[in-house]
Amino acid sequence: MKAKKSYGQHFLINESLARSIAETAMELSDKYPVLEIGPGKGVLTKYFYEKGMKFKSVESDPDMVEYLQSTYPDIDIHLIYKDILKLDLNGVFDEEFVLFGNFPYNISSQILFKMLNYKDKIPIMIGMFQKEVAERIIASPGNKDYGILSVLVQAYYTGKIIFRVKPGSFNPPPRVDSAVIKLERKEKFTLDCNETLFRTIVKSTFNKRRKMIRNTLKSLINDDEILKDVFFTKRPEQLSLDDFVELTNKIEPFISFK
Repeated sequence: MKAKKSYGQHFLINESLARSIAETAMELSDKYPVLEIGPGKGVLTKYFYEKGMKFKSVESDPDMVEYLQSTYPDIDIHLIYKDILKLDLNGVFDEEFVLFGNFPYNISSQILFKMLNYKDKIPIMIGMFQKEVAERIIASPGNKDYGILSVLVQAYYTGKIIFRVKPGSFNPPPRVDSAVIKLERKEKFTLDCNETLFRTIVKSTFNKRRKMIRNTLKSLINDDEILKDVFFTKRPEQLSLDDFVELTNKIEPFISFK
Protein backbone atom coordinates (compact mmCIF):
# COMPACT_ATOMS: atom_id res chain seq x y z
CA MET A 1 0.00 0.00 0.00
CA LYS A 2 1.50 3.29 -1.12
CA ALA A 3 1.70 6.45 0.96
CA LYS A 4 -0.53 9.31 -0.16
CA LYS A 5 1.00 12.72 -0.66
CA SER A 6 -2.37 14.37 0.05
CA TYR A 7 -2.25 12.96 3.59
CA GLY A 8 1.40 13.89 4.14
CA GLN A 9 2.24 10.22 4.72
CA HIS A 10 5.76 8.88 5.20
CA PHE A 11 5.61 5.40 6.71
CA LEU A 12 8.25 4.64 9.32
CA ILE A 13 9.99 1.37 8.32
CA ASN A 14 12.95 1.33 10.73
CA GLU A 15 11.66 -1.23 13.23
CA SER A 16 14.27 -0.68 15.95
CA LEU A 17 13.66 3.06 15.84
CA ALA A 18 9.89 2.50 15.86
CA ARG A 19 10.17 0.42 19.01
CA SER A 20 12.38 3.02 20.71
CA ILE A 21 9.90 5.78 19.88
CA ALA A 22 6.92 3.71 21.04
CA GLU A 23 8.71 2.89 24.30
CA THR A 24 8.89 6.60 25.20
CA ALA A 25 5.09 6.53 25.41
CA MET A 26 4.86 3.00 26.82
CA GLU A 27 6.98 4.11 29.78
CA LEU A 28 4.15 6.51 30.68
CA SER A 29 1.34 3.97 30.31
CA ASP A 30 0.85 3.56 34.07
CA LYS A 31 0.09 7.26 34.34
CA TYR A 32 -1.52 8.35 31.06
CA PRO A 33 -3.38 6.87 28.10
CA VAL A 34 -2.07 7.70 24.63
CA LEU A 35 -3.73 9.46 21.73
CA GLU A 36 -1.85 8.54 18.56
CA ILE A 37 -2.23 10.70 15.46
CA GLY A 38 -1.79 9.11 12.04
CA PRO A 39 -1.13 5.44 12.85
CA GLY A 40 -0.76 4.55 9.16
CA LYS A 41 0.13 0.86 8.93
CA GLY A 42 0.50 0.57 12.69
CA VAL A 43 4.29 0.43 13.01
CA LEU A 44 4.01 2.29 16.33
CA THR A 45 0.43 1.31 17.15
CA LYS A 46 1.24 -2.39 17.33
CA TYR A 47 3.33 -1.92 20.46
CA PHE A 48 0.44 -0.30 22.33
CA TYR A 49 -1.93 -2.94 20.98
CA GLU A 50 0.28 -5.86 21.99
CA LYS A 51 0.87 -4.44 25.45
CA GLY A 52 -2.85 -3.95 26.04
CA MET A 53 -2.38 -0.26 26.73
CA LYS A 54 -5.17 2.26 27.00
CA PHE A 55 -4.88 4.18 23.74
CA LYS A 56 -6.77 5.66 20.81
CA SER A 57 -5.48 6.15 17.27
CA VAL A 58 -6.90 8.88 15.02
CA GLU A 59 -6.80 8.12 11.29
CA SER A 60 -8.56 9.97 8.47
CA ASP A 61 -7.40 7.83 5.52
CA PRO A 62 -10.04 5.13 4.86
CA ASP A 63 -7.45 2.83 3.27
CA MET A 64 -5.30 2.94 6.40
CA VAL A 65 -8.34 2.29 8.59
CA GLU A 66 -9.19 -0.76 6.48
CA TYR A 67 -5.57 -1.98 6.67
CA LEU A 68 -5.48 -1.66 10.46
CA GLN A 69 -8.83 -3.43 10.81
CA SER A 70 -7.64 -6.34 8.69
CA THR A 71 -4.26 -6.61 10.46
CA TYR A 72 -5.17 -6.17 14.13
CA PRO A 73 -8.26 -7.99 15.48
CA ASP A 74 -10.52 -5.80 17.63
CA ILE A 75 -8.55 -2.65 16.73
CA ASP A 76 -11.88 -0.88 16.19
CA ILE A 77 -12.25 -0.16 19.90
CA HIS A 78 -9.07 1.92 19.64
CA LEU A 79 -9.71 3.61 16.26
CA ILE A 80 -11.18 7.06 15.70
CA TYR A 81 -11.92 7.54 12.01
CA LYS A 82 -11.71 11.32 11.78
CA ASP A 83 -9.58 14.32 10.81
CA ILE A 84 -7.55 15.20 13.92
CA LEU A 85 -7.97 18.92 13.23
CA LYS A 86 -11.76 18.52 13.48
CA LEU A 87 -11.79 16.27 16.53
CA ASP A 88 -12.88 17.54 19.95
CA LEU A 89 -10.09 16.21 22.14
CA ASN A 90 -12.12 16.71 25.31
CA GLY A 91 -14.26 13.77 24.31
CA VAL A 92 -11.46 11.25 23.71
CA PHE A 93 -10.45 10.49 27.31
CA ASP A 94 -11.88 11.58 30.65
CA GLU A 95 -8.34 12.10 31.91
CA GLU A 96 -5.10 13.70 30.79
CA PHE A 97 -3.30 11.91 27.97
CA VAL A 98 -0.09 11.78 25.95
CA LEU A 99 -0.34 13.22 22.43
CA PHE A 100 1.79 10.96 20.25
CA GLY A 101 2.61 10.05 16.68
CA ASN A 102 4.50 10.19 13.44
CA PHE A 103 2.62 13.35 12.56
CA PRO A 104 1.61 14.04 8.94
CA TYR A 105 4.17 16.66 7.96
CA ASN A 106 1.67 18.81 6.06
CA ILE A 107 -0.34 19.53 9.24
CA SER A 108 2.29 19.15 11.98
CA SER A 109 2.26 22.84 12.95
CA GLN A 110 -1.55 22.84 13.05
CA ILE A 111 -1.42 19.83 15.39
CA LEU A 112 0.79 21.83 17.74
CA PHE A 113 -1.59 24.78 17.75
CA LYS A 114 -4.43 22.37 18.50
CA MET A 115 -2.38 20.90 21.36
CA LEU A 116 -2.07 24.39 22.85
CA ASN A 117 -5.84 24.77 22.77
CA TYR A 118 -6.12 21.58 24.85
CA LYS A 119 -3.05 22.06 27.03
CA ASP A 120 -5.05 21.36 30.19
CA LYS A 121 -5.57 17.80 28.87
CA ILE A 122 -2.10 17.18 27.39
CA PRO A 123 0.82 17.11 29.85
CA ILE A 124 3.17 15.39 27.37
CA MET A 125 3.57 15.36 23.59
CA ILE A 126 5.91 13.00 21.72
CA GLY A 127 5.91 13.59 17.99
CA MET A 128 7.84 13.16 14.75
CA PHE A 129 8.40 16.36 12.77
CA GLN A 130 10.51 17.55 9.90
CA LYS A 131 13.86 18.47 11.44
CA GLU A 132 13.51 22.15 10.59
CA VAL A 133 10.11 22.31 12.31
CA ALA A 134 11.48 20.47 15.35
CA GLU A 135 14.35 22.96 15.60
CA ARG A 136 11.90 25.83 15.29
CA ILE A 137 9.83 24.52 18.20
CA ILE A 138 12.76 24.46 20.64
CA ALA A 139 14.75 27.45 19.26
CA SER A 140 16.05 30.13 21.63
CA PRO A 141 15.83 33.93 21.24
CA GLY A 142 18.35 35.26 18.74
CA ASN A 143 18.31 32.03 16.74
CA LYS A 144 17.19 32.27 13.11
CA ASP A 145 14.69 29.45 13.76
CA TYR A 146 13.08 31.30 16.66
CA GLY A 147 9.54 32.33 15.78
CA ILE A 148 5.83 31.98 16.47
CA LEU A 149 5.96 28.24 17.17
CA SER A 150 8.93 28.68 19.50
CA VAL A 151 7.31 31.31 21.69
CA LEU A 152 3.79 29.89 21.81
CA VAL A 153 4.89 26.32 22.55
CA GLN A 154 7.57 27.34 25.04
CA ALA A 155 5.04 29.50 26.87
CA TYR A 156 3.50 26.30 28.20
CA TYR A 157 5.94 23.44 27.52
CA THR A 158 9.62 22.62 27.77
CA GLY A 159 10.98 20.53 24.93
CA LYS A 160 13.92 18.60 23.59
CA ILE A 161 14.81 16.48 20.59
CA ILE A 162 15.03 12.82 21.65
CA PHE A 163 15.67 11.14 18.26
CA ARG A 164 17.13 12.38 14.98
CA VAL A 165 15.88 10.44 11.99
CA LYS A 166 17.32 10.10 8.48
CA PRO A 167 15.11 9.92 5.36
CA GLY A 168 15.97 6.25 4.82
CA SER A 169 13.95 5.31 7.89
CA PHE A 170 10.75 6.05 5.93
CA ASN A 171 8.92 4.84 2.85
CA PRO A 172 8.73 6.96 0.83
CA PRO A 173 11.76 8.82 2.19
CA PRO A 174 11.10 12.53 2.75
CA ARG A 175 13.48 15.03 1.22
CA VAL A 176 14.52 16.27 4.65
CA ASP A 177 15.79 14.85 7.93
CA SER A 178 13.28 14.37 10.71
CA ALA A 179 13.32 14.51 14.50
CA VAL A 180 11.20 13.30 17.39
CA ILE A 181 10.47 15.90 20.04
CA LYS A 182 9.24 15.40 23.57
CA LEU A 183 7.35 18.29 25.14
CA GLU A 184 6.48 18.36 28.84
CA ARG A 185 3.95 20.83 30.13
CA LYS A 186 5.22 23.33 32.67
CA GLU A 187 3.98 23.06 36.23
CA LYS A 188 2.50 26.55 35.84
CA PHE A 189 0.93 26.68 32.39
CA THR A 190 -0.82 30.01 32.54
CA LEU A 191 0.82 33.34 31.75
CA ASP A 192 0.85 36.47 33.88
CA CYS A 193 -0.76 38.50 31.12
CA ASN A 194 -3.75 38.64 28.78
CA GLU A 195 -3.09 35.42 26.85
CA THR A 196 -5.28 36.33 23.88
CA LEU A 197 -3.40 39.59 23.43
CA PHE A 198 -0.10 37.76 23.99
CA ARG A 199 -0.82 35.41 21.06
CA THR A 200 -1.86 38.34 18.88
CA ILE A 201 1.39 40.18 19.64
CA VAL A 202 3.58 37.13 19.00
CA LYS A 203 1.91 36.41 15.66
CA SER A 204 1.81 40.04 14.55
CA THR A 205 5.45 40.75 15.29
CA PHE A 206 6.87 37.56 13.76
CA ASN A 207 4.75 37.91 10.64
CA LYS A 208 6.97 40.92 9.94
CA ARG A 209 10.00 39.73 11.83
CA ARG A 210 12.50 42.09 10.16
CA LYS A 211 10.65 45.18 11.33
CA MET A 212 10.95 46.86 14.70
CA ILE A 213 8.13 46.03 17.07
CA ARG A 214 6.78 49.57 17.08
CA ASN A 215 6.10 49.32 13.35
CA THR A 216 4.24 46.01 13.55
CA LEU A 217 2.16 46.92 16.60
CA LYS A 218 1.32 50.49 15.63
CA SER A 219 -2.12 49.51 14.34
CA LEU A 220 -3.06 47.95 17.71
CA ILE A 221 -2.11 50.91 19.89
CA ASN A 222 -4.14 54.08 20.36
CA ASP A 223 -1.38 56.14 21.99
CA ASP A 224 1.84 56.76 20.06
CA GLU A 225 3.64 57.89 23.21
CA ILE A 226 4.11 54.31 24.43
CA LEU A 227 5.89 53.45 21.18
CA LYS A 228 8.81 55.71 22.18
CA ASP A 229 9.80 53.16 24.83
CA VAL A 230 13.14 51.53 23.92
CA PHE A 231 11.38 48.18 24.09
CA PHE A 232 9.69 48.95 20.78
CA THR A 233 12.95 49.47 18.88
CA LYS A 234 13.70 45.75 19.12
CA ARG A 235 12.82 43.01 16.67
CA PRO A 236 10.79 39.97 17.76
CA GLU A 237 13.64 37.45 17.60
CA GLN A 238 15.42 39.50 20.28
CA LEU A 239 12.63 38.97 22.81
CA SER A 240 12.43 36.08 25.27
CA LEU A 241 9.16 34.59 26.48
CA ASP A 242 9.33 36.80 29.58
CA ASP A 243 9.89 39.82 27.33
CA PHE A 244 6.75 39.03 25.36
CA VAL A 245 4.77 38.73 28.59
CA GLU A 246 6.16 42.09 29.74
CA LEU A 247 5.40 43.62 26.35
CA THR A 248 1.82 42.36 26.52
CA ASN A 249 1.30 43.94 29.93
CA LYS A 250 3.00 47.14 28.82
CA ILE A 251 0.73 47.77 25.87
CA GLU A 252 -2.58 46.34 27.11
CA PRO A 253 -3.75 49.69 28.56
CA PHE A 254 -3.08 51.32 25.19
CA ILE A 255 -4.60 48.86 22.72
CA SER A 256 -7.34 50.06 20.39
CA PHE A 257 -9.52 46.97 20.91
CA LYS A 258 -10.44 44.71 23.84
